[in-house]
Amino acid sequence: MTTPSTTDDLWRELAPQVLGALIRRYGDFDTAEDAVQEALLAAATQWPRDGAPDDPKAWLIRVASRRWIDQRRSDQARDRREASVVAMERRDAETASVADTSNPTGATDEDDTLTLLLLCCHPALTPPSQVALTLRAVGGLTTAQIARAFLVPESTMAQRISRAKQRIKESGARFRPPPPAERASRMRAVLHVLYLIFNEGYTASGGSDLHRVELTQEAIRLTRMARTLRPDDGEVAGLLALMLLTDARRPARTRPDGGLVPLAEQDRTRWNRAAADEGVRLITATLPDGPVGPFQVQAAIAAVHAEAASTETTDWPQIVTLYRMLEQLTPNPMVSLNRAVAVAMVDGPAEGLAILRSLEDDRRLTDHHRLHAVRGHLLEMAGDADGAVESYVLAARLTTSLPEQRYLEAKAAGLRGETPDAQS
Repeated sequence: MTTPSTTDDLWRELAPQVLGALIRRYGDFDTAEDAVQEALLAAATQWPRDGAPDDPKAWLIRVASRRWIDQRRSDQARDRREASVVAMERRDAETASVADTSNPTGATDEDDTLTLLLLCCHPALTPPSQVALTLRAVGGLTTAQIARAFLVPESTMAQRISRAKQRIKESGARFRPPPPAERASRMRAVLHVLYLIFNEGYTASGGSDLHRVELTQEAIRLTRMARTLRPDDGEVAGLLALMLLTDARRPARTRPDGGLVPLAEQDRTRWNRAAADEGVRLITATLPDGPVGPFQVQAAIAAVHAEAASTETTDWPQIVTLYRMLEQLTPNPMVSLNRAVAVAMVDGPAEGLAILRSLEDDRRLTDHHRLHAVRGHLLEMAGDADGAVESYVLAARLTTSLPEQRYLEAKAAGLRGETPDAQS
């Protein structure tokens, strides 16, 4: 007998495929999504009473198709469309009726999830809209869940998702794979969106909680899905390995009171060893195969950390080399900032601070708390307590994450010889 939780699981597993099948057939994102939701509601009502069908996907597509046709009929009646259009809809209904016995899904067996992911990450959309639409259409999160994760009102998130679907419609995008020349860049956009979702979950940009576990778990789930659909794509494997290796640290990353514990101070016996080992195996198997991309290099850095018993025994020279490689692949001040920390561990804090000075005029970092937090750390390593305090205080003022703010304030207080606030 199907339970509500089973229905929820089916939404997560089958909804992208059902939605993709309807968009492929009818082309209307909004109406298709409404029809899929109505089909799932019907499943939640009927399956506990009558038992789950032998082919849940076919059942959902068949019911959703009927809902779509009913809605289009209603719209056309309301708008008083011409008789020829009504006749066309009748023919669609007859086709769907035949599909009930000859082809219950009304579509091929092709999994449309990858095409749906690419559509949600259409270049006509802004990154926040891509993230929201991906979580809604592919991830199956409700608008309320997405709004809570990003700390915005539900109405705001609903408008963002609605505008994203309208923008896709206005762009003339079709539900089909992009031309071969565009596929690599479009897939990179998908991976970037999944990376954004993971990062927001791993270090929330605002609020009292450091982690938003529902986002990290969803990002990992969707990236696993992408790897199933693109098993030979090294960057998909690299991103999945990076997520697993990074998320493996989460159990040791906060104290019981929710306070932040940085990597150097974490109890590595609390790391999720199964996730870390899977990530190491994945990146080790992936690196020798073909060109190396940024996500693979980041995963390799995370793997070096995962294989070390402590900060002191970490192979920092190898990490410096990997960061230099990453800078060549994706010149980015945040990468250079991370390299500065690794260089300081190899050659001393003065060398790391020299790298920071070269970044001070980069507008992308000027008001970012990470620049000042890293400077505070390196100044502390160099024995400049006053300078470190100044940098930590500035970093605390700039961050919007309360756990990070409390950690930075506690560092400054400790260097001043004060007792940190109990909340720190």
